[in-house]
Amino acid sequence: MKKTVTALAALFLAGTVTSPAIAESHMDPAVEAAIKARKAQMQLYAFNIGLLGGMAKDAIPYDADAASKAAANLAALSKLDQSRLWPQGSDNSALGEATAALPAIWAEGSDIMAKGMAFVEASAAMEQAAGGGLDSLKAAIGPLGASCGGCHKAYRQPKD
Repeated sequence: MKKTVTALAALFLAGTVTSPAIAESHMDPAVEAAIKARKAQMQLYAFNIGLLGGMAKDAIPYDADAASKAAANLAALSKLDQSRLWPQGSDNSALGEATAALPAIWAEGSDIMAKGMAFVEASAAMEQAAGGGLDSLKAAIGPLGASCGGCHKAYRQPKD
């Protein structure tokens, strides 16, 4: 009896440890495509914010034209319809390391929408500020970063 209980416990533990990996390997192609698309969108955000942040930190020489273009890209990206990028069940609890998205995204829909709108507004403010001089860009970068962090702190698995 003791061996049976031990064996069942080991099987249960193995199932809880490996189930996200199994889920990843049998992922619905539509969910996989959505995760790839949202990761790509985040990379484009990071690419443009990286230039703006580099200028704000004086790590990259300020260039009004480049800053304006990066900010315009960011503002346009922030307005893309993301409804197909976030299907229910495309979180790290269900899919393991395939995504850093926490299940709380879907449990707290109204909050995630408000945080998303804060990013849209901060991106629009950056678009207005970026070409107006380094001081203007620096004033807009803080709220932009805070809008990114608002979602990431609440809804993204922390990086190790």
